[in-house]
Amino acid sequence: MTFIKLQGEALAEIEPVTSGPAPDFELKDINGKPVKASSLTKPLIISVFPDINTSVCSLQTKQFNKAAASHQELDFLSISTNTPEEQKNWCAAEDVDMTILSDTGAFGEAYGLLLKSGALEGRLARSVFVVKAGEIVYAEVLEEITDEPDYEAALEAALA
Repeated sequence: MTFIKLQGEALAEIEPVTSGPAPDFELKDINGKPVKASSLTKPLIISVFPDINTSVCSLQTKQFNKAAASHQELDFLSISTNTPEEQKNWCAAEDVDMTILSDTGAFGEAYGLLLKSGALEGRLARSVFVVKAGEIVYAEVLEEITDEPDYEAALEAALA
């Protein structure tokens, strides 16, 4: 069990999948194109965040967008429960060009990240996963939802 907090206040309790086989998923990108995790062959960094239109989520996505531009040997996916239209508008406004996927709940349920209570009910817990050959080799689930993930640790795990 992991307790997720918002500015120190308990928000929700989740049971994230942090090791072993990575649950497969297929979600649509901002253009409606389906992306299936198991079809990606490079080491994969999955960046998960609650709402693209908030400051920390924006910072997280921009950081991984920069990393994606300089690490062609890796695949990157960013996932939130925002609609594809919200994600597309944000990407256009922020000049971000990376694969951002919209989750309607299936990914959040499979990874144990869907918040089922509190102010962010229906959103995803902030987290980062590295998947290699179908196995989760790195996972960071942030208990304080307003904290940024350890970008370097995720990159190091993906590049190892």
